[in-house]
Parts: sequence; C-alpha cells; structure tokens
Amino acid sequence: MVPGKKSGQKSEVITLKAVAQYLGLTPGTVSAVLNDSPSARSIPEETKNRIRAAAKELNYRPNFFARTLRLRRTYTIGVIAEEIGDAYGAMVISGIEECLRKNNYFFLTVVHRHDPKLLQTYAQMLLTRGVEGFITTDTSLSENLTLPAVAVAGHKPVEGVTNIVLDHKRAVRLALEHLKNLGHEDIAFIKGQTFSSDSAERWNAICEVAQEINIQVRPELTVQLEGIDSTPAIGYPFAKQLLAR
Repeated sequence: MVPGKKSGQKSEVITLKAVAQYLGLTPGTVSAVLNDSPSARSIPEETKNRIRAAAKELNYRPNFFARTLRLRRTYTIGVIAEEIGDAYGAMVISGIEECLRKNNYFFLTVVHRHDPKLLQTYAQMLLTRGVEGFITTDTSLSENLTLPAVAVAGHKPVEGVTNIVLDHKRAVRLALEHLKNLGHEDIAFIKGQTFSSDSAERWNAICEVAQEINIQVRPELTVQLEGIDSTPAIGYPFAKQLLAR
C-alpha cells in the first residue's frame, strides 16, 4: 500500500525507510541510488528506475539535516563576494556554481562591499551554518578563516588560503604591445579603485611592462578611480577628465 493521507489530514512526511519498505528493498540500496553514490553502480538499471519512480510517486524529499548528522558533512561552501551584480563577479560566481553543482555541492553567498566588519560578521555566519570551506572573490583576506579557503584574485599570503591570481603582466603586455604596434605612444591610464584586491598588482604590472617596451607612463595622462561603484559607469567621469586634457 502506498503511504498517503486521508482527506483533511496533514501530508505525511515520507522517509527513506518508508520508500524502501514500499519497494521491498533495503534503505541502503534506496539511499545509494537516490544519492547517486559510487555503490549504486552495481545496482541494475531496472531497480534504479523503480526506486526513482517510487520516490517521485511517494513525493519523497531527502532530510538534509538527518543526512548532515549521519555523514557529518553539509556539502556546502561559503562564497564571499564583493559584489554580485558586476560583470566580473557574476562570471566568477557562475563558474563556481557550475563546478559545485557537478560535484553535488550547495553554496551560500554573502556580499561584503569591502566593509571589514561586514566581512568578519558574514564569515562567522557562514561558519555557524556549517560550511565546509570558503571561496572569496575580489576580497583581501588578512587572517585565516579557520577552514580551507580559495581566494580568486587574492594576493596576500595567508595560512590555509590558496590564492588564484591573474597573469596581469601578460594581459598588460598584450594590450600595450597592440597599441604600440598600431603606432600609439601617448597612452592614458585609469588606475583601479584602491580597495580592489587586484588594483595594486595590476598597476605594478602596467608600470613594469611599460618600462620594458619603452612606453612612458605620464602623470598628466593618468587618473585614479574613486568611489565605491562597481559598475563600468564609474569610469565615465574619469575618462572625461582624460579627454579634457
């Protein structure tokens, strides 16, 4: 008999054990198939299809908290971002989501907007929610987050943190050599916002490569971005300053 409800009764929570009893299988077999675990490879495809069909028919939903307690795992990663809506951050987070989804992980995202207090508060909040690690984007970490962490565009050496850095020198060389080959030598530069984790590294790369290929970085053709806006629009008034010169 299919577990169900009588008219007017509250919906019954269907457990993994109930699904197993309905099928005449062990809970371990049902769990292996529904969780797509390696041990499910030896289970016949016909049995797998029966299990999936029964789970759908009975409206079975895995109990996340019970699974977490049983395995002592949450399969959750904390993603700490400076901003979500900007093109760069959105692209990185999209890549994170795709990778974690393929590996059956879930992630929680917080946005700190370069506020150190907010960064610390959110990191602690993610810890209390049982995340197993951190991924940060455009975030200058200064201390260990107590769990394994990967910093995308991070540069400071911090214990327990793996930094993924961009090859700014190669990017600058491609850009400046392209302009020089076109015959341009009076080149203007807009320096990134000081709080961005990549700005200093990028500017240092510009200065080094410019010197190597004999391009002069002239103060009157250089402006510093200011403000906290993370959209491309922030560059508009500073580009007008350069054009006015």
